[in-house]
Formats: sequence, structure tokens, C-alpha cells
Amino acid sequence: MRLFGLAGRKLGHSYSARFFTSRWDSLGIKAAYVPFEMDSVDNLRQTIIENPELEGLNVTIPFKESVIPMLDRLSDEARAIGAVNCIKILRNEGSVLLEGHNTDAYGFGKTLDAIDTEIIDKALVLGTGGASKAVCFALRERGIEPVNVSRHSKKGTIRYEEIDRELTGQCRLIVNTTPVGMWPETETPHPFPFTLISDTHVCIDIIYNPPLTMFLRNSASRGAMIKNGLEMLRSQAVRSAEIWDIPV
Repeated sequence: MRLFGLAGRKLGHSYSARFFTSRWDSLGIKAAYVPFEMDSVDNLRQTIIENPELEGLNVTIPFKESVIPMLDRLSDEARAIGAVNCIKILRNEGSVLLEGHNTDAYGFGKTLDAIDTEIIDKALVLGTGGASKAVCFALRERGIEPVNVSRHSKKGTIRYEEIDRELTGQCRLIVNTTPVGMWPETETPHPFPFTLISDTHVCIDIIYNPPLTMFLRNSASRGAMIKNGLEMLRSQAVRSAEIWDIPV
């Protein structure tokens, strides 16, 4: 049986195993997708050595950036983004080569395909982690300028306290890439000033569990068009399977 999996710190929120297992079962493919929870990304190579049948891994919070030094080579896109969420494991006569890819940008691009982005030239991107980097990459590919927002002062970002009506008027697209509101802590307050959202905005949360996050609920209450991260999950998963050379 072919083996694939997901590496991250806490994986109870993930639908990935359910997605891949159901698709492979329907196709009659003998393959399994399992979670590999680890406290540190330093455990990655040992996990791969201990599972010699493992062919590929997805990578999630909080390892999308810190995993890069553990890899032997990167795809051009992963290098440009600066984050990896898909690893192809190549084995040859006892040696192991880890190849890093980014399928998040592809997945978010598919989400953007479902909305009219021609009238959007600037977007607020909440968060600065690995997922945020992929989202910004996908936005720039479509000619949309991302403005990163962080809780703390960082170079190249603004803080939530600096968001005003003029800025939200310029940024008709708002994307949450933070884990705030993700299961099981679904009621954690989001720091975004929702009173600045109107029915002219499109608000996307890349979280898919729960399907309707506090960020999306608050945005919808202001009249915004909303979209969750389920399409991104499915699309990036399909792209990962292509990299691993297995149908889904």
C-alpha cells in the first residue's frame, strides 16, 4: 500500500485524510493518508526514516517555513514564495532526497477564479506566515497588490490598529491567513475592525474547519461576499497528488 501523510504540530482540525482516503477508495487505489503530529520540524527526517514506505507529505502549521532547511531541493515556485506545504520523498538505494513544493498558491488561485478580481487591485492579507506568503504570491500573479497585516510591528507590514476606512476603501479584497477561529478554538475574537467592512468587500478565510468562521460571520453581517478555504484545500490537495504521481 502506498503511504502519504500530513506533518504539523496539531492536526485535529484537518480534513485532508478524509479527502484523500475517500477519493482513493472511490478509485480503487490502495493508498493511505495519515497524520504525523510532531512538536518540532527537526523530527521530520526521523519520521520519514521510520516510515520507509512514505512517498509524500503535506506540511501545515507551523512548519511551512521552518521545514525549508530540512529539504534537499525546492521547486522554483516554493523558492519564490519562501514556504513549502508539499514534500515529495525520493528514495534510491537507501538514500532519501526531500523535494519541497508549494501547492497553496495554486489552491488559492483556484479560489480567486471563483470571484471577479478584475475590479480588485489591492488586498489586505491578514497574517505573515507560510500560508500568507503563498496567498501574496497568487495575488501578485493576478496583478493585485497585497498589504500584509500583523498583530506586531514587522518590516513590510501594518498593524491592525493602523487599518482605517481609507485603506479598506482601497482594498476590496480581505484575506484571513491566520489560524484565529480555527477548530477547536472557534470563538477566539479576531482583531480585525469589522465596522470598516461593507457590501463592496470580498472576504476570504483560508480556514475550512469550521466552514463559517467568526471572521466570515462578522464580515457577512456587514454585507460582504464571503468564501471559506474548502476550495483551496481541495485544489492544493489535487496538485499535491499530481506531484506525488498518484490519481485523486
